[in-house]
Amino acid sequence: MQAFIANIQGLTAIAIGIIIGLGAIGACLGIALMGGKYIEACARQPELMNPLQTKMFLLAGLIDAAFLIGVGVAMLFAFANPLLSRLA
Repeated sequence: MQAFIANIQGLTAIAIGIIIGLGAIGACLGIALMGGKYIEACARQPELMNPLQTKMFLLAGLIDAAFLIGVGVAMLFAFANPLLSRLA
């Protein structure tokens, strides 16, 4: 039984790393692509800079919020693992 619990804890640690790592990569790529398109749009039409800037920061916040939800789920598995509570 101890080996089974240790196996679950080890695989949970790997899953936490994957959740946070892939979420961070996705958020970084999303914000980078959006920032590049924002700069391109501002270079083409400078008069739209202020409305586009507002929308860009709103979307950047939403992208980061999705990443932080993933971090919250990972912390749930790290500190209150529902997989181990079933065994007790």
